[in-house]
Amino acid sequence: MSATVDTLLKDIRNKRIAPVYLIHGDEPFYLDKIADELEKVVVPVAERGFNQFVLFGKDADVGTVLNNARRYPFMADRQLVLVKEAQQLNGIKDKQGQQLLESYAMEPLGSTVLAIFHQEPLDERKGWVKAFASKGVLLGVKKLYENKLVDWVGEYCRGRGVKISPKACQMLVESIGNDLKRMAGEVDKMLLNLRVDEEISATTVERLVGISKEYNVFELQKALAQRDVLKANRIVDYFGRNAKDNPAVVVLAQLYQYFSRVLLVQASKDQSERGLASVLAVNPFFVKDYLSAARAYPMVKVADIIHAIRRADAQAKGIDTPALSEGDILKELIFSVLH
Repeated sequence: MSATVDTLLKDIRNKRIAPVYLIHGDEPFYLDKIADELEKVVVPVAERGFNQFVLFGKDADVGTVLNNARRYPFMADRQLVLVKEAQQLNGIKDKQGQQLLESYAMEPLGSTVLAIFHQEPLDERKGWVKAFASKGVLLGVKKLYENKLVDWVGEYCRGRGVKISPKACQMLVESIGNDLKRMAGEVDKMLLNLRVDEEISATTVERLVGISKEYNVFELQKALAQRDVLKANRIVDYFGRNAKDNPAVVVLAQLYQYFSRVLLVQASKDQSERGLASVLAVNPFFVKDYLSAARAYPMVKVADIIHAIRRADAQAKGIDTPALSEGDILKELIFSVLH
């Protein structure tokens, strides 16, 4: 059967365990989370020494995995054979190896739970992949799109029983990007230092994660929307002096997304905050900033800005450009945006 991450985790916690699992995709956070949950639930702690096996693809082959799966548990009802980084498993890309996996999946041993975690997307039309779906659980997990990250942070915090402000969410996303494992780690670190019922605010993020509340891309976008020349230049000067923590390619990607959304605002027939929040796929909290920028820059100027960001991105990647520092590239861009 197919599943979602949430339903699968719920099933595992409720001990509704399938005989075979095939979890694949390019989001390691969810692969690790599902693997950890199976390790916690399938085999009791006292029996794990003899009945829980964790194999890594680079150190094993299909035959080794299936030999382990076909053995019987030692003085127990069930064993767990868990294969991590299966994309490196010797034989998994070969027709013979896939046929062996398909044969096992179609007739799995009732006392074994075989869970394979493949950190690359698989073709779910293939016979061996379909066999896992037929007799157990097949789940593909993809990296989140950038416009879903803020919602993900909010949802993760709610799941941990804490509130987080929209600005704090945005600061985390802009600083960390699409690395859910690191994001979750930073949130968990903050939780250890929060008082009961304390909200995660922008100040909390600045204090506990080390992200500057004043010098970040969110504040740069706000300064540009307000055409605040002094503040915008202070921020890019800070970025230039701290290039390791504020790489130009990341800043430019976020500015490109920001001004692309400004263009969407200008092109949208529905100018209500609720309507624009839906069009932009952002929290309504941020719509006013986009409206402010849309009023500050004519549509033709926004198109020019997007072109300038693309040119700056090529410069930052060393394409057809003299040797400019990241700070100089950002300063030139901000000048062209504001003038």
